[in-house]
Amino acid sequence: MLAEHGVSAAFVLQGIGSLSLAQLRFAGAKQPTELRCDLEILTLAGSLSVDGAHLHMTVADGQGRVLGGHVAAGCIVRTTAELLLALLPEHRFSREADAFSGFHELAIGPQSRPDGA
Repeated sequence: MLAEHGVSAAFVLQGIGSLSLAQLRFAGAKQPTELRCDLEILTLAGSLSVDGAHLHMTVADGQGRVLGGHVAAGCIVRTTAELLLALLPEHRFSREADAFSGFHELAIGPQSRPDGA
């Protein structure tokens, strides 16, 4: 999606909508948990890079119970999902291995110009 707009860095300003299935990885969990019910997206935040997206989301079920975590692949939109993104054409986001955390962490740098400068 970013390449279509000629950028390699963006972040989510706002995300709302509804899901019929959410895949969330809770804090400390190795695998995501599947939530299969009508859910309202209350918040969605994160970054998008050429290496992929790193997103966190909170959702509420029909009883108003709220859960949140790291968004994993497999979420299904129920009626709509509205995402407002900020594109950063002068920056480049990437993910680099971090020896301390053991994860690929966000690295922010300048966007390379087409002439290589």
